[in-house]
Amino acid sequence: MLDEVNHSFNVKNDFNKGRDDMKEFVIGLDLGTTSVKAVMFTKDGKVKAEAEQLIKTFYTTDGHAEQDPDVIVSSAVFALKSVLDETGASAENILGIGFSSAMHSLICTDGDGHALSKAMIWADGRSRKQAKELMSSKGPDFYKLTGTPIHPMSPLTKLIWMKETGYAPYLESGYIMSIKEYIIYQWFNERVTDYAMAAATGMMNGQTLTWDEEILNTAGLKEEQLGETVSADYQLTELNPIIANYLKLPQDIPFVVGSADGQLANLGSSGLEENCLTISAGTSGAVRKWTNRFNVSNGQEVFCYAFTPEHYITGGPTNNGGVAIDWLKKTLNYHGTYEELIMEAEAVSPGADGLLFLPYINGERAPLWDQDARGSLIGLSISHGIPQYARAVLEGITFNLYQIYLSLGTAGEEAEVIYVNGGLSRSTLWVQILSDIFNKPVQRTESHHSAAWGAAWLVLTSLGEKSSLQQIKENIPLGERVEPDEEQHKEYVKIYERYSKFVKAVMEDV
Repeated sequence: MLDEVNHSFNVKNDFNKGRDDMKEFVIGLDLGTTSVKAVMFTKDGKVKAEAEQLIKTFYTTDGHAEQDPDVIVSSAVFALKSVLDETGASAENILGIGFSSAMHSLICTDGDGHALSKAMIWADGRSRKQAKELMSSKGPDFYKLTGTPIHPMSPLTKLIWMKETGYAPYLESGYIMSIKEYIIYQWFNERVTDYAMAAATGMMNGQTLTWDEEILNTAGLKEEQLGETVSADYQLTELNPIIANYLKLPQDIPFVVGSADGQLANLGSSGLEENCLTISAGTSGAVRKWTNRFNVSNGQEVFCYAFTPEHYITGGPTNNGGVAIDWLKKTLNYHGTYEELIMEAEAVSPGADGLLFLPYINGERAPLWDQDARGSLIGLSISHGIPQYARAVLEGITFNLYQIYLSLGTAGEEAEVIYVNGGLSRSTLWVQILSDIFNKPVQRTESHHSAAWGAAWLVLTSLGEKSSLQQIKENIPLGERVEPDEEQHKEYVKIYERYSKFVKAVMEDV
């Protein structure tokens, strides 16, 4: 397994200042769509070291988006090994390790837990037909039970596609797992999944936190093919001896099952406060808000996923975050950095000199919930150049997030501040655009590893090092707070009216 991965790491640490005063540390292992990150924190949330291993996604023109699950397992091992080696931290220094994971991945395995298929990730769109057919039949009822919108992103629609097409790994499968479950099974020989990851399958009842029999029947599954649903602080022990020896860690070092990256990003950036929004803007993006109960919308505009029996997340995800910046850079053959491309937009006023960007270049989840949606540049002129393109793309991404926010209704309006995380949050210009469009202050965190810190905090609470989940609020290192510009907001209100008219036309066509 371990020889399958390129050993090139991006590792940062500040242990050169002296090792004699080392404190105890905790690690968050974040299984993302584009990479696996291992982040070592002090108990008050300061990043001491980080290691990242990129993950390759295999795309096809007919909608496939897959990753190699065994490569991801190896990448997770190497990321942990790299952090431990580069910092010089010994087993005695590490309190424990917690998992965070991207949602909606799907792997078919045999009865021994060996992969029969690649990992289909959230971006896989081959179940478009099944999603549309489900929405015209039982889909609305299933959504009300689970809080998971009917869309090709969800494992439910992927499983229906497998069932209807006679997908061989599905027909031969003993178990169905997410990538996090697959790693846990390889490392601990346990088949468990936390409430958040189970919710994201579209097959767990959002109120009882148990698998729904009717939905499982629709997917052609039996409950024993799925992992046991457990709380986010569930402890895993008896690490595989081969991996433990390679990492130079004891087999009984505590691992905590953790949660999904969305829930943990909220926890790691805003605590459990209900009077704020959390916006993630990485390759994709999301607008999320805590709520204390399971609640769904009439029009399937938003999701509602469990975190604990007392805490749920509601909001909407977008396919089109930083991926749109990446698309623009490649399309323009721009030779500068991503940061330089973003800064080109600073030379242009709000509205990009009349250029609008509908960001649906990767299909879309919220607010359209249609994988066949396509993006547009509207109002092109011969006078437009790189600065206008860059500004329009940044604004299009943000208008889309704003429209998701509007779908939350009064729950969104009640939010007093926005906490932001993800790669785009490192751009001062984009954070100001976000603040101006939403007309709310935006609070940046010192670290952009909010999901990993949320996973690490679950370790601390599970082990009794910290008294509660709520206590994390006192241990989130905060960065700059950006205030909205009232005049800019007034201008964006007018621009958004024009933007929303074009979105309405798109929604009528899809």
